[in-house]
Amino acid sequence: MGMKLCGFDSVARRGFVYAALILNFVFCCHLLLLQPLVAADGQAGGASLLERVSQSVKVKKYSEALSDLNAAIEADPALSEAYWHKASILRQLCRYEESERSYKSFLGMKPGNSAAEKELSQLYQAQNALNSADDLFESGDFTKALEYIYKVVLVFSPECSKAKLLKVRLLIAAKDYSKAISETGFILKEDENNLEALLLRGRAYYYLADHDIATRHYQKGLRLDPEHGELKKAYFGLKNLLKKTKSAEDNAGKGKLRLAVEDYKAALAFDPNHTVHNVHLHLGLCKVYVKLGKGTDALKSCTEVLEIDGDQVEALVQRGEAKLLVEDWEGAVADIKSAAEKSPQDMNIREVLMRAERSLKLSQRKDWYKILGISKFASISEIKKAYKKLALQWHPDKNVDNREEAEAKFREIAAAYEERYLATKINVPDTTEEKIWMIMAWEWGEEDLTLLVEEGSNLHFTLKEAFLEGTLEDIIFKLGGNYEM
Repeated sequence: MGMKLCGFDSVARRGFVYAALILNFVFCCHLLLLQPLVAADGQAGGASLLERVSQSVKVKKYSEALSDLNAAIEADPALSEAYWHKASILRQLCRYEESERSYKSFLGMKPGNSAAEKELSQLYQAQNALNSADDLFESGDFTKALEYIYKVVLVFSPECSKAKLLKVRLLIAAKDYSKAISETGFILKEDENNLEALLLRGRAYYYLADHDIATRHYQKGLRLDPEHGELKKAYFGLKNLLKKTKSAEDNAGKGKLRLAVEDYKAALAFDPNHTVHNVHLHLGLCKVYVKLGKGTDALKSCTEVLEIDGDQVEALVQRGEAKLLVEDWEGAVADIKSAAEKSPQDMNIREVLMRAERSLKLSQRKDWYKILGISKFASISEIKKAYKKLALQWHPDKNVDNREEAEAKFREIAAAYEERYLATKINVPDTTEEKIWMIMAWEWGEEDLTLLVEEGSNLHFTLKEAFLEGTLEDIIFKLGGNYEM
């Protein structure tokens, strides 16, 4: 009985060993057959992943592409292609430090890969160019900075948001506002809530004096971020500028000229670089100064306008008026004549030109009244009195130290007395209009006046008013004449 049991145990033991050997053989065969299948499935999955990443990049969904690549690297840290694709995307976005780490990870797995090494070199070039462009912007070399952006940074990092925004700031600094508007349009098409793009686009419209559109851009940005410092500064700065400008114009229109001057000055102080709007402010200030009779100040303001826009016709006319105030007769004629050439159909400019030319003509004649220090309505006794006083003052015997100057002055005084006294004594006028006529004839010539007035005209009020205004063209206008100078 015991021997039977012992035989049974031996058989069982051998059966167990045989079973174990068979199972081990089957397991090894399973592994050998399954390994190629797993590898093939992994390759197919990797190819599918990279295709999905490629599609995301095409539609500029870079966040999704990077998310997929990060998930793939986490699942398989040895997946070298994922590092390369990640590095390339980060380089295009100018996330240079992250990109550099990914390139180095890939090259650690695939040393000597020439394509990856070339891209890494491009990364360094773009990074250095972007830093240089920043420095050049700060130093004011906008043209050179734009060259770095266009020719290097955006070539190797075409999706670099920082470079695109820097380019817009450079365009604004270079006063290429239309191009800046175009570039920010592309940025906002991809991201309509880009606050910096809204700010810069609004600023470009602002410098073109398109203030309504500028305001809308600032307002949209502030709705997204009510505490954005630069947007708040731009919005309220523009609002205050427009308020002060309107106040200046209103005061000028109401005749409150001194208040208008203060408002125009305050508006100009807001932004000296806002040339398109400041042209309007300088011109308004010039016109107010002309009305106030402040020729020197008016001359300065109108010159500011013409330095910005040399073809500004109204500024030329107003500067001509300012030059008349400071008795720069030739300069006045030159400015107003230039305005008349630019606007030949404007009759108002022609009238101003006639007045300026008459003033120039008169300035070139001897002003006997001024030499004697008398008015144009002085009587014979007043002429005699003025002559005796000046003759005594400038007699050469009384001016030994400056005898030459005194002799010249004495002769001039004598000539003035002879001219005025003899003319008055020969024909003493009986009526006011006759006296005015005579004085105007002395100033302008009898023939000129005669041609303007029909025989038998009542001249008293017409000539008196015209004479007090002191211009021949006023006589022409008031008497309905068409006499040409």
